[in-house]
Amino acid sequence: MNENAGKTIYVDQIRERARIESIFLVRDKITAMAKNGKPYMTLKLMDRSGEVEGRIWDQVDYFSSQFEKDDFILVSAKASVYMGKMQVVIQDLKRIDENQVDLSDFLPVSKRPQGEMRQELDQILASLTDRYIATLLRSFFDDPEFFSLYSKAPAAKAMHHVFLGGLLEHSLAVTGLAGDVAVRYPQVNRDLLICGALLHDIGKVAELSYRRSFDYTDEGKLLGHIVIGVQMVEDQIRQIPDFPAELSMQIKHLLLSHHGQYDFGSPKRPKFLEAVILNFIDDLDSKINGVQTHIDKEPDKEGNWTNYHRLYDRYFYKGVGTAKPQKVETAAPVKARPQQVEKKSNRTERKSYNKPLGTNLGDQLREKNLDLFSSMTEKGENS
Repeated sequence: MNENAGKTIYVDQIRERARIESIFLVRDKITAMAKNGKPYMTLKLMDRSGEVEGRIWDQVDYFSSQFEKDDFILVSAKASVYMGKMQVVIQDLKRIDENQVDLSDFLPVSKRPQGEMRQELDQILASLTDRYIATLLRSFFDDPEFFSLYSKAPAAKAMHHVFLGGLLEHSLAVTGLAGDVAVRYPQVNRDLLICGALLHDIGKVAELSYRRSFDYTDEGKLLGHIVIGVQMVEDQIRQIPDFPAELSMQIKHLLLSHHGQYDFGSPKRPKFLEAVILNFIDDLDSKINGVQTHIDKEPDKEGNWTNYHRLYDRYFYKGVGTAKPQKVETAAPVKARPQQVEKKSNRTERKSYNKPLGTNLGDQLREKNLDLFSSMTEKGENS
């Protein structure tokens, strides 16, 4: 093996029958027994462009002793397609020290620039009219230590937005949908819904580990991001003088119910309007990203259909000559309306817009069943 090979090829550049000599990060390592009684090893090898399956058929015990999960390894392998899926058959490998690699080569990163997302977040915060919600959100997002974690964390381990910056990108997308819904339905408390959209997954900064591969922390496995997030919100609310008790209860309910159903790890089901909306728009954005990511993993696959998606329990139609998705320009946040007189429930009465908005999210959702994939969604990973 050429020990100076370095990172010479990325996962998305691997083609059938190609000879490969490059460094990858070991996301998973499993030893099993073939029908003939001979051991073999399956690896999940990743870099910033994606992940590919690796197989070791010979000298399994020897190679297994050379490295562990989350190590970097230089592999010498040949690529092949098996049952429509790319894999690499490894003939030789060597563990590489972390100091010899550039970590940015191995973990996927959001395509949206960090500065652009921070600017969008600041515009959203500036548009809020409820001073308690604004104070709560700024207590999180104006804290450099917290925002450093929030802006780097993935949104999930496997289902959607599985890249550095995924949590921030997902939360901003859900917040954008929240703003669209609030414009279409003036009875919605916009600030409350936006608060839920930005905070619903904050517990993932502690639930997930993302220094090497993406996995769960001990705290994440024992408590989960919903419980962790509610604790974080409660801690901040206690430091804000005279924070309304009912508003505190509503915000915490948004976090507790955003998975929608008990079967999906939700401690409570949504029980007021903004909670119902948050459940749907969170699920909508996660499913859009999950399906699109599955399609994008197979740019060179022949035919109009993707490979089978285990969690969604279906194949997806790619279409003939489908154009690649274009960059979506983020709409400017809706300007805040003047402060309204608060009712006892802390909701605000807001005038409706007379000018129709055309085919928008509200029109698309009306009388539709949005529970598109719920029966097959993996518990705890749906949003």
